[in-house]
Amino acid sequence: MATQNDGAEGLKAERPEGRCLWEPILDGSLGERALEAVQGIIAGLPDPSATEMSDASLARGTAGLAVFCGYLALADYDDGENAEQFLEQAVHALSSGPMEPSLYSGFAGVAWATAHLQQQLFEADEENSDQAINKALRAYLARSPWRGDYDLIGGLVGFGVYALERLSHPMAAELLECVIDRLEETAERNVKGITWLTSPELLPAWQRELCPNGYYNLGLAHGVPGVIALLGQACAAQVARARAQPLLEKVMAWLLAQKLSGGGHSSFPSWVGPGIERDDCRLAWCYGDAGIAAALLGAARCLGEPAWEREALEIARRAAERPPDTAGAADAGLCHGTAGLGHIFNRMFQATGAVWLKKAAVFWFERTLEMRHPTLGIGGFSALDVVNGERRWVDDPGLLSGAAGIALALLAAITPVVPAWDRMLLVSVPDRSDGG
Repeated sequence: MATQNDGAEGLKAERPEGRCLWEPILDGSLGERALEAVQGIIAGLPDPSATEMSDASLARGTAGLAVFCGYLALADYDDGENAEQFLEQAVHALSSGPMEPSLYSGFAGVAWATAHLQQQLFEADEENSDQAINKALRAYLARSPWRGDYDLIGGLVGFGVYALERLSHPMAAELLECVIDRLEETAERNVKGITWLTSPELLPAWQRELCPNGYYNLGLAHGVPGVIALLGQACAAQVARARAQPLLEKVMAWLLAQKLSGGGHSSFPSWVGPGIERDDCRLAWCYGDAGIAAALLGAARCLGEPAWEREALEIARRAAERPPDTAGAADAGLCHGTAGLGHIFNRMFQATGAVWLKKAAVFWFERTLEMRHPTLGIGGFSALDVVNGERRWVDDPGLLSGAAGIALALLAAITPVVPAWDRMLLVSVPDRSDGG
């Protein structure tokens, strides 16, 4: 994929002003290795002017690659043309055939990428600001009772993340209120607080075999921590706060009641439920203590709750001190790999200034660079994929589990560009000083 450093038509004449709140954490030889890895990934990605990708999604396809190239442009490693071309491919796919609605695999993700890049890089088209998508989502979210997923990857929380990205447009607040309506409607209330059951019909076959009655998921990607992060941001945005805040307080109480006791490696299991043994969980964004800590810290900052912040940092410290060989990070991707851990610890360091978080971030970025083999994969990185229990290494250019996401995390470690792209991961922790 070719890149340039000169200007490009369609870029904003001036970038948004404001003080720099982001400190690069990799320098010297480590920073040079990180930059070399980013450049290798750039060279290994498809050229949007020569290749038409069939996948338009945010997680694996052209919408995610558009976001990546947009941040290359913000860091002056690209002129913005590649971002524009990848985004055009993603938007074109919306009119070429049916697409599911979800944030990570569907049209909500394409719309999120469009909204995000309009904020960060391109001039917004005020006359055509995803009105058709907003109307389609409004109709979809009006379904009651809700039978679908509630999570970030494929369900209600993901639609809320899209709505937050579009809050400058009138219908977005309405969409977020619809999400809160459906979350209230599907919530399960008990003496420990409020939670959400993932019913067995929504589980993949291998999880349904383990949990025939469903489960209560504790991962940020698929479970309750995503609800916590979203409700915190809804409160901060003053959208349905009178309903969102009491809901959030009860969800937080339920989640903290699920903490493991004893001498294991993690603070939380992957999921809980009647008859389900509570075991240690991997350490990752998608599942485990790192993602949970970031979600709790974000909610704490949004509401100004110091007790929640103390809980979040306690969980994060234990995660940072965990023996790395017990973490289960077998590849480098954002979702369940080393770059994702590096970025989460970096994000929390930038928000708190805690040196131990910076140390943890640098460690996991070192692990990421150690995984690089320049002659293999995309820019030296392959992704571990598991299909029907079979593990295989694949070349994945995508944002969530693949090379583009690794490069985004490394870019955030070596440049002062604030990585607002991680709003899609629900780990963008507000700074102490400005709440944003």
